[in-house]
Amino acid sequence: MVELVAPTQRYKISFLSAVREAQAAATGLGDTLNWNVDELEADFGKLLNNLRRYEPGNKLPEGFVYSESRWLVDGNDYLGRISIRYSLNERLREFGGHIGYEIRPSARRQGNGTLALKLALERTRELGIKRVLVTCDADNLGSRRVIEANKGELEGEFQLECYDRPIRRYWITV
Repeated sequence: MVELVAPTQRYKISFLSAVREAQAAATGLGDTLNWNVDELEADFGKLLNNLRRYEPGNKLPEGFVYSESRWLVDGNDYLGRISIRYSLNERLREFGGHIGYEIRPSARRQGNGTLALKLALERTRELGIKRVLVTCDADNLGSRRVIEANKGELEGEFQLECYDRPIRRYWITV
């Protein structure tokens, strides 16, 4: 059964495999391409702690919002990840939004991205977030389809000074 779960040691082998896979394919979002697999392998607990650093109850660095990380898994297999931000600051309103996600290359084009976003939207409803912002690169047709399949309404396409490619902003009412 495919589900969103809190990141744990249980998925270490599959997670590391996914990072290697994304790096070999030179695809990915966020930190995946920058992670050092040897360091993750040596101290996976450090990664898990790092993923929890913005959860409620922790002191936030200035300019950050509370958020949670969840992994999309099927049994022991890591398929992807979701970040759910509880609110928007100026930066997230422009780029990033409430939800960010990534699906490992071998799990793409199988409905996993659409399911991951659907499950994340269910979680935002539990958190009391009624209107959710999701952004993607304008040329990322897969991500656009994922957002639109989850009833994303396009706000527009934007070129930001801080990012080299145009992005699209979508709003989803939950």
